[in-house]
Amino acid sequence: MYSYEDRIRAVELYVTFGKRAAATVLQLGYPTTRALKRWHEEYQQRHDLPAGYVRSKPKYSPEQKAMAVAHYLNHGRCLAFTRRALGYPGKGQLPAWLDELSPESRRRVTGKAGSVSRPSEIKQAAVIALCTRGESAQQVAQRVGVSRPTLYNWKNKILGREVPASMKRHDDSPQAPEKRELERQVELLRQDIRRLQLEHDILKKANELLKKGLGVDPQLLSNQEKTLLADALRQTYALSELFAELKLARSSYFYHRARQRASDKFADLRCVLTSLFELNHRCYGYRRMRAALSRQQVFISEKVVRRLMKEERLAVSTPRRRRYGSYLGEISPAPKNLINRDFQATAPNEKWLTDITEFHIPAGKIYLSPMIDCFDGLVVSWTIGTHPEAELVNAMLDAAIEKVTHSNDRPVVHSDRGAHYRWPGWLSRISDAKLTRSMSRKGCSPDNAACEGFFGRLKTELFYPRNWQATTIDQFIELVDSYIRWYNEKRIKISLGSLSPMEYRKSLGLAA
Repeated sequence: MYSYEDRIRAVELYVTFGKRAAATVLQLGYPTTRALKRWHEEYQQRHDLPAGYVRSKPKYSPEQKAMAVAHYLNHGRCLAFTRRALGYPGKGQLPAWLDELSPESRRRVTGKAGSVSRPSEIKQAAVIALCTRGESAQQVAQRVGVSRPTLYNWKNKILGREVPASMKRHDDSPQAPEKRELERQVELLRQDIRRLQLEHDILKKANELLKKGLGVDPQLLSNQEKTLLADALRQTYALSELFAELKLARSSYFYHRARQRASDKFADLRCVLTSLFELNHRCYGYRRMRAALSRQQVFISEKVVRRLMKEERLAVSTPRRRRYGSYLGEISPAPKNLINRDFQATAPNEKWLTDITEFHIPAGKIYLSPMIDCFDGLVVSWTIGTHPEAELVNAMLDAAIEKVTHSNDRPVVHSDRGAHYRWPGWLSRISDAKLTRSMSRKGCSPDNAACEGFFGRLKTELFYPRNWQATTIDQFIELVDSYIRWYNEKRIKISLGSLSPMEYRKSLGLAA
């Protein structure tokens, strides 16, 4: 269908364009990409192309033709049945064989108009228009009212198969090679400009849609983000260009596009997660959030919970760390460190820890003095005040002693070396209750790490994430008191089997 010169030109341009079939076909307007690659392979093997097309060897032998015709005549004269039974020939070949070997046996369909025969003058004019290439083959075929293959069949019958279908004159002037080289360079420049414009548009859309910097590397984006960019630019650029520039597989694009269009099956769960996160002081990570969902009979994997929390921006605040030292020197002899960093207890009221922490808000300073049970982290008692005085720790100790219900309970009370735990009021209360004192080493906060850990969780979950500009001291004290009650009664601890301290004691039959 194509002349020798047309095929050689296509192969040379294909090599010049770096073996990019789509660009070559776009430039020339012919042939198909598969035919172009076949020409190139033949050119590489023979270092040339044949002058004309050679008829291929018949696919079926005369014996096979005769067998097919005989089967048709002896089995009800059904074309489809014969093809199914023998496995050959094609849909249009068996009628042709019947016309050739047994024309009188063909069934003729009445009431159906046959093809209209065209006069030889019209056929000759159409073939001349096809060969001179004043217009495309499709346009010539539409003007005459026939199909494109029919037009080429007319050419083969009138001129022969060896005559090329295009006799369009090529520019053979001395300046033609220079002109073609300039055209090739102009085309390459156009392609470079389009590629640079595509890179610019991708970076611009990544900044607008994904909030990425203008210097982001598109190859580092996820396939989901690349799909968003491709959808945003598909009205301007072909998908093949976008896939090549983004290094995105076609299958990945349609997979993520389908997922984006599908309804979100976790829509209700997202609302539940947000509500749980807000109700629990915005301090639950994905493990405790999953445990809280399990209480509501919602069972889902940790990975899904973590992904949904990330998408909904349900992130626990990061604590702000600062150095603090309250050591003012020894004022009296200190007892031994009986705890020795062993914060495990086999029963309640075996080991108690205490300390004082400070909250500084715009309205003033507030101090908290709790008593922590090492058995399950329960806050046995606590006092909150505006001054770190003796009454603050003494009242807390009195409330803790009242919680000791059994006469055999004599917990070890561990603290740091602060002056509050060396004053007469503290010592007398410890002695009267027959409790045992224990103190950390000098300037060594890890010796009271379990109590410091409680302070850290309290400040990370309650104090640091909020703005206390408009909060009064009384309001702040109520909030801290409410948090500690929630900590004892509801806050999930993974180490306790996803139960709160009070729920854990009830499960063991240790609390009413």
